[in-house]
Amino acid sequence: WMLTGPLEYIPPVEVIVLSKRKAIPLHQNEGIYVRNTNTGNVRAVIGKTYMLQEDEELWEKQLPQIVKTLLSSESHTAADKHYAKEWKNAGKDRGDEQTVSETWDATKVVSFQVPHNSAVQLYDYKSKMSRVAFGPDMVMLGPDEQFTQLSLSAGNPKKANMWKAIALWLSPMFTSDIIVVETSDHARLQLDLQYNRHFEIEDYTNQAEASKLFCVPDFVGDLCKAMASRIRGAVSSITFDDFHKNSAKIIEMAVFGTDPETRQVRKRLKFPANNFVVTSVDIKSVEPVDQRTRDSLLKSVTLAIEITTQSQEAAARREAERHEQESQGKLERQRIEDEAAAEKARRGLLSLQAESAAIESTGQAKAEAFSRAEAARIEAEAAVQEAKLKAQAHKIETESELERMNAAREADIKFALEQNKLEIEKAEKMAKIETDKFNQMVAALGKETIQAMASGPQDHQVKMLQSLGLSSTLITDGRTPINLLNTAGGLLGNLSQPQK
Repeated sequence: WMLTGPLEYIPPVEVIVLSKRKAIPLHQNEGIYVRNTNTGNVRAVIGKTYMLQEDEELWEKQLPQIVKTLLSSESHTAADKHYAKEWKNAGKDRGDEQTVSETWDATKVVSFQVPHNSAVQLYDYKSKMSRVAFGPDMVMLGPDEQFTQLSLSAGNPKKANMWKAIALWLSPMFTSDIIVVETSDHARLQLDLQYNRHFEIEDYTNQAEASKLFCVPDFVGDLCKAMASRIRGAVSSITFDDFHKNSAKIIEMAVFGTDPETRQVRKRLKFPANNFVVTSVDIKSVEPVDQRTRDSLLKSVTLAIEITTQSQEAAARREAERHEQESQGKLERQRIEDEAAAEKARRGLLSLQAESAAIESTGQAKAEAFSRAEAARIEAEAAVQEAKLKAQAHKIETESELERMNAAREADIKFALEQNKLEIEKAEKMAKIETDKFNQMVAALGKETIQAMASGPQDHQVKMLQSLGLSSTLITDGRTPINLLNTAGGLLGNLSQPQK
């Protein structure tokens, strides 16, 4: 059993204290492996402070030494070039492994920060299932999970199992390789090639699609072998001269192939097994393997350079001669044009001299006549201008007088309008005053008083008749005739007719 504090406990003689345990604080990215001693089940506790129970203990997870080295190294684990099979200093590397083993805590949950644009595959040996995590992300191994190790080829030429990695780089990268090809005329050439490649993923949430990335353990070696096979097959059917002239086109066609519909070279090559795509191939160098072939190639290249230089010199010489002949022709043509222009100028000079002599003989008379005509024209223009100015002055005076009279009439009209407006306002105000006076008088007398004053004489006559005991009366001034035939009947009342 286990006692949980805080408390004070003094064990009796029969009790043996096996261990003292403390709570283990854990960050949200930290965890420990806990094993139940009764059932043997192992689980991972992550992101909370945990106290081991009486039937639990810390469990050490076993990892391959290469995985520990990759997780503990500061280098990029997606392509760890430092961890290779063939080490130059094996003693130093064994010392590094021993240091990693001493500092490695196997009871803590193994965590790994997946770099950006890379992928890591985790395989659960208990459920026989795998999952792929894409960076940037933090993955934590379960008790039954292990990293999928990648053993890649490296070096030039490529050698298998030279790189060890647990993360796969997805972004475009270059892979270089050196291969030896042989032409149809048995010329052996060494090609230094470089491939631009990347992984193509359409749906990152599809685990079936993502697991294809790790289907090929050594995709670099398979790429270089496939490319070398295609290039050797293409080069073996052509001669050295044809390959030397069209090496880039031949290699590109061998790598990517041609589209059967358009007959054009494809732009990319895709391996559907792991969605691996090659987008370009670069030829860094082409060198003959045989020394005699290399010497022959050097001689042919030197000869080609000399021929090209001589042809360029001949072309430059012919071009210089052509430019010289064109310049001489242009110079002769310019000389002829200058002589023609000088002759034309000389003829113009003689004509001007003749005209000058004629003008000089008749110039005096013509100048006097011209001066008199000019004086008359100036006087006439002055008279016309004077008349125009007088007419303009008269027009200005007339317009000024008209504007003055219009202004005076407008002022009189405005005065009359203002006066009439004041009279109307005065009349309106007087009428309003009279109306207000009448309304105030009526209000002062009262409605009953005015009614009594209006009906006073009639009421007096009615009362007087009532006092006399008359039921009706007719009062007239004697000048207006009255028909009393029917009136008397009304006054006397309806008398009953005598019975017959």
